[in-house]
Amino acid sequence: MSRIAATFERLRGEHRQALVPFVVAGDPDLAVTEQAVATLIRAGADMVELGVPFSDPVADGPINQRAYQRALAGGVTLRSVLDLLGRARPAVPVVLLSYYNPIIQFGVERFCVDAALAGVDGVVIPDLPADEADELVASARPAGLDTIFLLAPTSTDARIRVTAGRSSGFIYGVSVTGVTGVRDRLPEDIPELIGRIKKWTRLPVCVGFGVSTPEQARRVAEVADGVIVGSALVSMLEQPGDQVVRLDQFVRELREAIDAVGARGSGEGPRGPNHTPLSRWERGRGEGSS
Repeated sequence: MSRIAATFERLRGEHRQALVPFVVAGDPDLAVTEQAVATLIRAGADMVELGVPFSDPVADGPINQRAYQRALAGGVTLRSVLDLLGRARPAVPVVLLSYYNPIIQFGVERFCVDAALAGVDGVVIPDLPADEADELVASARPAGLDTIFLLAPTSTDARIRVTAGRSSGFIYGVSVTGVTGVRDRLPEDIPELIGRIKKWTRLPVCVGFGVSTPEQARRVAEVADGVIVGSALVSMLEQPGDQVVRLDQFVRELREAIDAVGARGSGEGPRGPNHTPLSRWERGRGEGSS
């Protein structure tokens, strides 16, 4: 069993949802990244997602794009990110988010082996669809790396089925049809997306893209197995001052909000599609309807 799978098994037993914060490696430098990762874990992260700098991050909004550019300007590479993780050895599972070009340049098989040796537990590649990932999956499986693919509200049932078959660890549910970024509101169809995914897999589903506040994190935790928060944290590292202190406080607030969801999955309360508990989000949408 992978560390990611073991984490979700533990959380299920505790009736809790995963908190997965994201930061860009090397923003503003690798020393701060190492401090930030330790802070995220101390503040309550169940996993950490770490972005590999890339010059054309097509799935990312302006906040993350600026972070990638700062890291690239500092000379951060995929190799230096792996070296950092090999030294730091975080106590929770690490998910590496990288676009495919740096991995191709590194060598797909070599990347999977070196990443696993550095303590990476899973990989997310936003610009690699599951049905085009034969080489990655073939190299990741024997190395013990989980392959985590993305699904969006626009994903067809056929794509969901293929993605579920190629995924391990968890599935990354994209909350919006767009790029990452801080948003005032979340779409109302997140429960529907999770329900469609759950028809094809028993894997946990974590939702990201646009989750920006503790209240939004709580709402997502009512229907998902995990909550991914990125741009809101990256923006804190962009601001002057004591960034690490801000990260610590904000992640603690996210943790408290997610844990407030309570006994979802314990068998209490109304049930929704696929016998999952019906959240206040879903129940509220039905109030007043005939």
